[in-house]
Amino acid sequence: MSVAVSIEKARPEHLVEIVAIIGAGAAGARVGRESNNAEDYRQAFDAILQAPEMDIYVALDDDGSVLATYQIHFMKGLAFKGRPRVELESVHTRADMRGQGIGAKLIEHAEALARQANAGLIQLTSNSVRTDAHRFYVRLGYDQSHLGFKKLL
Repeated sequence: MSVAVSIEKARPEHLVEIVAIIGAGAAGARVGRESNNAEDYRQAFDAILQAPEMDIYVALDDDGSVLATYQIHFMKGLAFKGRPRVELESVHTRADMRGQGIGAKLIEHAEALARQANAGLIQLTSNSVRTDAHRFYVRLGYDQSHLGFKKLL
């Protein structure tokens, strides 16, 4: 089943819903470290909206409610003959909307942006406990090619 959505750059009025969606999807080290108060994220959100190398996108229903979100970051590098690489972050679909094709539409949207930027690859990380998300990414053609390492500061 697939639901009709529009995908657009996030606007300030979307922040409350974005924070709720990514907070509900917190896993691993993020559990208990996130806030439900959107104002705690306002400065970072505004900075991302102003940064030319990154954006936050939302999938909206007909009423303008945020159903899903992702952050995209275009990074310069030397690999792939100097072509940029794209990092996806905070890819989350509202729990009650999963399984309806929204996440796949978000990824398709991100891949189109990456191709427009002539990126050499698109990459993402997913917490090791999010096994449903891992199956989703594999189904969309992503290879689990690397081990990731993080250090909380």
